[in-house]
Amino acid sequence: MNKRLFALLIVITTSLMGSSFAIGKIGLQYVSPLLLVGLRFTLAGILMGITVSIFKRRHPVTFREWLRIILIGLFQTTGVMGLIFISMRTITAGETSILTFTNPLLVIILGTLFLGTKYRWSQWLGVIVGFLGVFITLGADLEIQQIGTVLGFLSAVCWAIATLLMNRWGKSLDVWVVTAYQMLAGGVLLLFASAFFEKVELVITANSVFIVLWLAIMASIVQFAVWFFLLQNENPGKVSSFLFLAPLFGVLFGWILVGEKLHISTLIGGAVILVGIYLVNRPQRIKLLYSN
Repeated sequence: MNKRLFALLIVITTSLMGSSFAIGKIGLQYVSPLLLVGLRFTLAGILMGITVSIFKRRHPVTFREWLRIILIGLFQTTGVMGLIFISMRTITAGETSILTFTNPLLVIILGTLFLGTKYRWSQWLGVIVGFLGVFITLGADLEIQQIGTVLGFLSAVCWAIATLLMNRWGKSLDVWVVTAYQMLAGGVLLLFASAFFEKVELVITANSVFIVLWLAIMASIVQFAVWFFLLQNENPGKVSSFLFLAPLFGVLFGWILVGEKLHISTLIGGAVILVGIYLVNRPQRIKLLYSN
């Protein structure tokens, strides 16, 4: 792939990931958290479901396959996104994005504990560096006793679990179909959660409609499409190493769109976390031995 095109697509997908935090924060002025994210992913799941059906992608044929997709959606969409949007009621969008994107570090820990996966020393170094960055970040106005801090971190835990489930089950499933229906399943579960567990708030204006559409189409469908395109056409390790840009964009958009303050400890901690995530995702160099 052309280097300029690769760079452009990387910026597009990671900036869309990061922007969803600040735009979601704005959306909370009009819609309660679980309802907002439920509408976002139900709509995105329906649109992607129609698309994969039109293009006749392979759909699950057994109850077990459908159950696996629902479980992935429970963690990836319901857990991750529900916790993110609730956490942003008490902490900033930038802080939430930093906490959420510690998930690659947690994948290493959970993968070792529960799956017996072996990781390189550089990846373990990345885990240590990443969590050092979290502690530095917590030195700003963010207090560990704040419920938003706990929820932001739990969103990363859910994301790590979903990643491991996808890694374990994804090879037998079509990635586009999984993406579509896990979003739909997660979105529907969020709508039920909204009806039973929160005081529903919904103010319909041009701004609120735009925010829901942006989150559903640009920050979900387009972002996933570009990310999967890159994974399919470039080295996955190389692509994944750029995931560290997403929390950076999360902080920047929080500053630009919501007027959040850029605390020095948040910036330093965020930078340290980025280094840790880079070490975790850095592709292993393969030494080629040539014989004369």
